[in-house]
Parts: sequence; structure tokens; C-alpha cells
Amino acid sequence: MATVISRKDPRFDSLKSGHNLRWPAEGDEASRIVICENQADIAEALQQIVSAGMRPTIRCGGHCYEDFAVSNPGGAMLDLSLHSGAHIPDGSNAYCVESGTLLWNVYNQLYRRYGVTIPGGTCGTVGAGGHISGGGYGLLSRLHGLTCDWLTAIDILTVDHAGKVVARTVDANHDPDLFRALRGAGGGSYGVITAYHFDKLPPAPTQVIEAYLRFTWAEMTEENFVRYLRTFGEYWETRGQDPDTWGMFAVTSIGHATSGGFGMSVQFMNPDGSIADLSVLNDYLDRFKTCGGVPTTQRTTPAHGTNAPVPPSAHQPETFCLGSHTVSKEDWLLATAREAGGPGGARGKYKSAYLKQGFSEAEARCIYKHMHRKIGSADLRGGVIEIDSYGGAINRKSLLATTAVSQRSSIIKMQPMCFWREAADDAVRGQWLRELYTELFSGPDADPQHLGTPYPNDHYEGCYINYPDKDMLAYSYWPELYFGPAGKSGSLYPFLQQVKRKYDPNNIFHHAMSIRP
Repeated sequence: MATVISRKDPRFDSLKSGHNLRWPAEGDEASRIVICENQADIAEALQQIVSAGMRPTIRCGGHCYEDFAVSNPGGAMLDLSLHSGAHIPDGSNAYCVESGTLLWNVYNQLYRRYGVTIPGGTCGTVGAGGHISGGGYGLLSRLHGLTCDWLTAIDILTVDHAGKVVARTVDANHDPDLFRALRGAGGGSYGVITAYHFDKLPPAPTQVIEAYLRFTWAEMTEENFVRYLRTFGEYWETRGQDPDTWGMFAVTSIGHATSGGFGMSVQFMNPDGSIADLSVLNDYLDRFKTCGGVPTTQRTTPAHGTNAPVPPSAHQPETFCLGSHTVSKEDWLLATAREAGGPGGARGKYKSAYLKQGFSEAEARCIYKHMHRKIGSADLRGGVIEIDSYGGAINRKSLLATTAVSQRSSIIKMQPMCFWREAADDAVRGQWLRELYTELFSGPDADPQHLGTPYPNDHYEGCYINYPDKDMLAYSYWPELYFGPAGKSGSLYPFLQQVKRKYDPNNIFHHAMSIRP
């Protein structure tokens, strides 16, 4: 039986928010939180919510960048965090990942039980439900593709014309249109996904090599920074296309100059899963010798469950004086999670872009400018641009016809973002990020009809739906940024709308950036 947390429950304030502490705004909270532990609980709770005329929203890991799950005044939020596990069910030959499972538990359980893994994300506290349905990627994706590429079936609860909850298992032969839509179109548009099934999964590598480069802004000239970004992009545009490099994944996190410096982390293994030949890695690192980086010692580490560093939390407890002592007041659940090595939460804003080519000189100089920019006395230390290598096995064009991921030509994925503590800083942090993004995508490589956005062309390939950004709603063409423009093969968006009308005819499942009917 599901557990219902009302506003009067002492747990409500701790559970009403996700990881982005900007949400929900006061008065926008769901009227209740319904915690479900199995599919029967979820189906029963969903039916009760719909029958009562309430709007359901769904939370798995709580990592949604916008307020799509937690802002639901008068509605009910289905919390699936206890519907968790990665295993082969009795009577089945397929791996099953329940939608509330955190990624670090997926990696751990699949590795310990079967020696396999999913090519999922680098942040272990993300829930599988939204991550997989939005085309989630990670350190093994250049070698093995996206997790949704491996899917063979999905369990989902939809709601029909009469308001009745319908349990479906969709695959290539049963509701194939819905199955395709759920492989990349993002969460919260069609129903409640309860489990993912995989007939096969890639073996988990036994070991990987990790290497790091560190740069300080005090010693980094603008010319060296341009050389650094150009070297990074040129590699993935050229040498990084070769299959013998697909076992390498690099992430550079460029922090604002007030943070002191920035770095790059690299994880490497040969395509056969070994670390016997390090020539590809050494060649890659050697290319940055003229950029002023300081390499740290390479290290060998177990591969299962490895995660790239997550941007540090900007959330700090409220402090006050008690006599002659300074003490902190903090939410118990957040404080306990942080002490246990989990997330602490922050206020944040995020954007995204796919790049088909390496950085131009103009783009590199624009980034340098904004990472040194000041806005009055505002503290911009939480400003970060994370730039990930991409491509490889992800870019298999055959998958365009069977998934809802239209970006299959990119070699870089960017995530400009900002973290901060106080609500009073919302405006200035958002201003800094918007102005950086708008100028970056208004240069000579941008589409003249779509300035300020990475509209798909020869250089860009739009935005990533798992990094939703409500700023993009200001553009009438926003669906084309996330699902591709009309072209020879046509945009994905009309297809996704058709699926929406068929399986969610009453638009029960909706949020600011859900698929429109």
C-alpha cells in the first residue's frame, strides 16, 4: 500500500523538493506526496489521483532541473524512489531496472549480480526513470551507445479516454510507436514508467585508467585557453571518430575565474575492455602539453560504478549565533545525505547544447570572456561550463528510426550551468548564464534565423531534453531544438505528438516542456 504524505505530515517539507532548491516556489507544492514501492501501488495510487480529478506528476531521483515534478499545486506527486532494484526477475531472461533506482545502485547491483552494466550517467543520485527515457548518457556511451539504445521493453501505466489506468508492456511488437517515443523523448509526457527491460547489456569492464589535467586561471592566458578548447574539440572531431578511441571519455569542467581554476578528467579503456594498450590515452594527453595544464598521476581504478566529479553543492545550512558559538540549522534529510556522501542540494540553472564540430576561435574567446566577467559585486563562483566528449557508438544512424533521440551526429555535449545559495541571487545568476549562452550562440556559426540558440545546422545539433531549460520556451521553435527540425527525414516532434494523442488523450501527464497534444 502506498504511503501518503500530506502537508500536515512532518516529513512533507523535507520531501516536497528535488535537488534544485529553487523549486517549488511557495504555494506551488503538490497537495500530497504518494510514495509507492511496487507497480501495484503505483497503479492504484495513479487511479485514485486521476479519479479524484487531480494532476499527477512523477519523481524518481528528484534531479529534474526545472520544476516539472515538484510544482503541482492542488495535485499529487508520485514518488517512485522506493520502487527500486536492478535484477533478472523470476521466470525472465531479461535484466529489469525499476524506474526509481538510483544510477549508482543500478551499477552496483548489475555488476555484483551479473557482471554487466548500462552506459548510463555520471551522477549516481539520478533516478533511472527520467534518465533513461530522456536519452541519458555517460562514461561508457561512446563505446556502447545510450542506455535507451539497449532497451527491449518498457513497463508503463497510461490513462485512457475514460480515465482508466492501463498497464502496458511495450516493445518493438507491442505498441511500437509508444516504445520508440519512450526511448529518448523525456519523462512526464505519456504515463508513469515503472520498469525498463534489457535482453542484453554490455559487460562491465574490470579496470579503467583515469587521468586528470588541472589549470589555474592565474597562469592561463586567453591564447592558451583558446588553444585548449580548440585542441579538445579538434580531437573529438577528427581522431576521436576512430573506433579505437571509443573507450575514452573526457569531461572538462570550466569554472568561473573567481573559482581559481578548472580541469579535465579522462577515463580510458581499450574497446575490448582491457587497459593493455595506453597509446591512445597518451597521445590524447600529449596534445595538451602546450596549453599550460598540470597532469596528475594516472591511476587504475575499478570500473564499475565510477562516476565523474559532480559540481560542488552550493547549498549551505543556515547559520546563526547561539551564545558565543556559531551553529547551523539544516534539513535533516539533506544533512544526513551529505554526511553519507549523497547530494546536498543547491539552487541552480542549467542549459545545454550539442556540437557537431569542435570549438571555433570566436566561441572559445566568448567563453573566456564570460568566465572572467563580473556583474557588480555578485559572487559568480558557482558558474560552470561542463563540456563532455560525445559521439562514437552514440552516432549510429540506424538508431534514428527506432529511438526518439535525434542528435546522432554530435561530438561534444555542453552544459552551461550555475549554482548558488540564496534566493536573492536568482536574478543575477540567471542573467549571467543567459547572457553567456545568448552571445555564444549568436556568432558566425549560428543559424541567422535562430540566433541565441544552438539551432541544428552544420555546427550545432540543438539541446538535450534531460537538461530542460524553460528559457527556450520563448522561442516558438523550441521543440525543434530538442527533437530536430523538419528535414529530409522530418522532425520527430509531430510523431511524438501523434503518440501523445493516442496514449494520453486527456493530457493527464503534462508540464511546461512536455510533448504537446
